[in-house]
Amino acid sequence: MSQAVPATEAGEDDVVLLAVPATGAYLGVLRTATAGLAARLHFTLDEIEDLRIAVDEACAILLVLAAPGAELCCRFTVTDATLTVEAAVSAGPAARLPSDEAFAWQVLNALTDEVSAEATSDRVAIQLTKRRPAGTTPVPPAD
Repeated sequence: MSQAVPATEAGEDDVVLLAVPATGAYLGVLRTATAGLAARLHFTLDEIEDLRIAVDEACAILLVLAAPGAELCCRFTVTDATLTVEAAVSAGPAARLPSDEAFAWQVLNALTDEVSAEATSDRVAIQLTKRRPAGTTPVPPAD
C-alpha cells in the first residue's frame, strides 16, 4: 500500500507512506523510494547511496523484530531541507532494539544526520534524518 499525503494536509511537508510485508523481498521497494525522494532534495549520488544503505540497515533490524505476518511501514517526510524516514513494524513485547554500541547502530549514525528509535509493547520504530546539502535548492514537485 502506498499513499501520498498532500502538503495541505501535512502542513508544508510532503509525506509518502509505504507499507510492505515485513520480509526482505520488499526492501528494494523502500530503497528505491528513498533514492527517488532524496534525489528531489539534490542529494549527491554518494549521499543517496548512504541513505539507501541506512534505510536498508534500519529495516533489516526491524525485520528481525517483526511479529509474524506484520507489515513494514515507512513514512517519508520531505521538507525543503530534510528527508526523514520512519520505519516501523508491529512486534512482540520482548522485542529489543540493538544497543547504541552495536555495529548496525554505528552504521546508521555514520550514514545519517540523526537517528532515533522507539520500542513500545507492540511496535518498534527507527527514525532517520538526512539534511539537504547547503547551497542547493530542491526541485519543486511536479503537478
